[in-house]
Amino acid sequence: MIITAMLCLGIESTAHTFGCSVVDSSGKVLSDARDVYKAPEGSGIHPREASRHHVEVSADVLKQALDSAGVSMKEIDIIGYSAGPGLGPCLRVGAVVARTVASFYKKPLVPVNHALGHLELGAMLTGASDPLVLLVSGGHTMILAFSHGRWRVFGETLDITVGQLLDQFGRALGFASPCGGRIEQLAGQSSGQYVQLPYIVKGNDVSFSGLLTAAIRLTQEQKTSAEDACYSLQETAFAMLAEAVERALSFTGKKEMMIVGGVAANKRLAGMLEVACSRQRAKLFVCPIKFAGDNGAQISWTALQGYGSTKKQVKIEESFVQQSWRLDTVDVSWRRPY
Repeated sequence: MIITAMLCLGIESTAHTFGCSVVDSSGKVLSDARDVYKAPEGSGIHPREASRHHVEVSADVLKQALDSAGVSMKEIDIIGYSAGPGLGPCLRVGAVVARTVASFYKKPLVPVNHALGHLELGAMLTGASDPLVLLVSGGHTMILAFSHGRWRVFGETLDITVGQLLDQFGRALGFASPCGGRIEQLAGQSSGQYVQLPYIVKGNDVSFSGLLTAAIRLTQEQKTSAEDACYSLQETAFAMLAEAVERALSFTGKKEMMIVGGVAANKRLAGMLEVACSRQRAKLFVCPIKFAGDNGAQISWTALQGYGSTKKQVKIEESFVQQSWRLDTVDVSWRRPY
């Protein structure tokens, strides 16, 4: 008997990215199509404008994902969508697309926690089995470990996320969100002149709002160059994260550490974490840059895991979006308990 792999179409729409991806149950990413809303220079993501962008590009992105995978909707077995956390108007666009397609083609519909998607896809792509995880993006800054059926939080931001720190500082310099790549580039052009900035770590938690205010004031008062300001901002924020991660590694005894989320693409952060891991004799896993940011594959793979273990789905009329959906409230039935 020939056993065919189950195929999932995943739809991601939590913030600036509308993405669709087809992934099979063996973990092979058959397609990854995305279109990103680009805010005007010096501006952040406006939920209404981003959702309008998602509406306009959704049909083309969906078609591109199916064409790249070489499959039709009839061959798709389940449909997963990002149900939260995220921007309400953007989440609703993805949910409407998922409901429409699932209803028309009579496919099981599976809501996925976006943050969980980052973790599960990262683990699949890197091969990490039982890691301490640093999730860093525009919407999250959390240190997590899996225990008793859920991902447990060992530390997080007390105010803004590290992604918001980079984006808000970048916008103060006149860039458009997302700004992480521009800031990393400028930091690399710095003379290496470090400027003292607020460094706030409380246990395993971090606070970035004071750092942001001080860094913006530095540039507004022209007390340092943009390059040195970016360098100092990165060095301070990433050192805070590395300290908290190393403390969590020591406490949990984990021998694996994984970084996921959009800020995982930053090479300086990975370098600092590599040093922290070496001191704790832990192996560092970094999510591939291509899948560090928001994408449909994270939704597809997580939906496959959840549906494969429980066959749990939602009726079209009971499907939902939840702007604030804590990762540590989600039961993860497919991971073996540690």
